[in-house]
Amino acid sequence: MHRILAIPALLLLTACAAPQDEVTRGGVYDPYESGNRQTHEFNKSVDRIFLRPVGTTYSKVMPDGLELAVNNAAENLRLPGYVVNSLLQFHIADAARNTFRFVVNSTLGVGGVGDAAQDLFGVDPKETDFGETLHVWGFGEGAYVELPLLGPSTTRDAWGRAVDFFTDPLGFALSPPESYVSTVGWGLTQLSNRGRYASSYDDLLYDSADSYAQARILYLQNRRYELGYSVDGGAGGGADPYDDPYGDPYTETAAGAAPAPAATADPYYEDPYDAPSL
Repeated sequence: MHRILAIPALLLLTACAAPQDEVTRGGVYDPYESGNRQTHEFNKSVDRIFLRPVGTTYSKVMPDGLELAVNNAAENLRLPGYVVNSLLQFHIADAARNTFRFVVNSTLGVGGVGDAAQDLFGVDPKETDFGETLHVWGFGEGAYVELPLLGPSTTRDAWGRAVDFFTDPLGFALSPPESYVSTVGWGLTQLSNRGRYASSYDDLLYDSADSYAQARILYLQNRRYELGYSVDGGAGGGADPYDDPYGDPYTETAAGAAPAPAATADPYYEDPYDAPSL
């Protein structure tokens, strides 16, 4: 019950966030930059001491087939959460797609180890989360925040992660220790990504002039693109995914817009910091 009662409070806090003008202009709203930079340095320390060495070792030691199977199974456990959020967004077709994938992969795919839904039927997942649900409901992006261990986010997406964490359907359906399986799977996926995309992580965290500013602009660009904002930040059209994501985040184009999102998001901003479906 306390999980359900927490949701209205989170929605209220989200509603109080943020000038949407920054999104509309393709800009950055970062009133907590000082604290965010401290968190960013903490996250870099954790990466340097633990995630980088453990992730690269994990990816090297694990056979490719087994690593893929673990990642597939972890993704399969996230599908019930996708279904719930798709329904909350009134995207019935997406809910049906994700339900189909969960049923097929849990049976023919042997618990999601194999992606039978894709291999046999060509059905891909439609990933979503409660942060996107809040966006669909009209809540603003809020301020940019960097979360300890989880990385780049916004106030809206941070609350979304919390709701996803506490309301995951498998968390209600299973009892410990089975209910922790999705958490473990998510963690192993992050280690896998850290190892597989080590050069991209290292370029961003250790080779860029200002890794915090680079992380911030890449996250905001990619997230806004995922949510369907156009080049000037307005909802709808979608940005040109081939514009340079490494441009100066503070330099506006002639139209007054920030650079558009990258075609393929850096793994530092997608897989490793996706909200865990626990």
